[in-house]
Amino acid sequence: MPIEDVAGTVKELIEAGKVKYLGLSEAGPETIRKAHAVQPVSVLQTEYSLFERDVEELLPVLRELGIGFVAYSPLGRGFLTGTAKPAGEYDATDMRNGDPRWQPGNFEKNIEAVRQLTDLAAAKDATVAQLALAWLLARGDDIVPIPGTRSVARVEENNAAADLTLTTDDLDAIARILPTGGFGAAMRAAECPPGSDRPGGLRPPHSQSRSGWPHPRGHPPLTRSNDDFRGRG
Repeated sequence: MPIEDVAGTVKELIEAGKVKYLGLSEAGPETIRKAHAVQPVSVLQTEYSLFERDVEELLPVLRELGIGFVAYSPLGRGFLTGTAKPAGEYDATDMRNGDPRWQPGNFEKNIEAVRQLTDLAAAKDATVAQLALAWLLARGDDIVPIPGTRSVARVEENNAAADLTLTTDDLDAIARILPTGGFGAAMRAAECPPGSDRPGGLRPPHSQSRSGWPHPRGHPPLTRSNDDFRGRG
């Protein structure tokens, strides 16, 4: 179905007072512009973290159009919590078993990167997860990370990232450790189907339009539940 038709339907629902906003998930620039021309898009939701950076090429488009950004899996699907295990040690249904970032060669490099990030975080009396979330928050006021968790303690830990200030030196140090994302992340570009307008590494299966999301600006950060695999084994 053309995205213009979807946006038009949501526009009718908004005008009828049944929903408030139009949001998109894992859409590329062409899809975003087409939908926005019919009904202003409130937010785009896509994976974004120190380990997954492909979406950065979309940020200028979003800011041009005044669209907020919701970053799911902001903790690198658990890698940025310090709890990652090699591929094959997860449940057979766990997607990380097939993710290039968890494969031999890349996994060891990513573990070393997380170790360096953990040391940097410890110097600031923070956890590596808080460092990763603070990095996202420092990318712009229009970016809201939504880490998932199963415990109150993790919610409190994640929320505390909003109070962690990263200096220019901190950001430079992070950039030296992971300048373009996790090792193996670029290999995921092959997952995009021919003709897709999504940035190279965005996975296509969940792309869809969604309605009813509030605009991230002013929305309480770091409390939305999403599957970031924290605590999963």
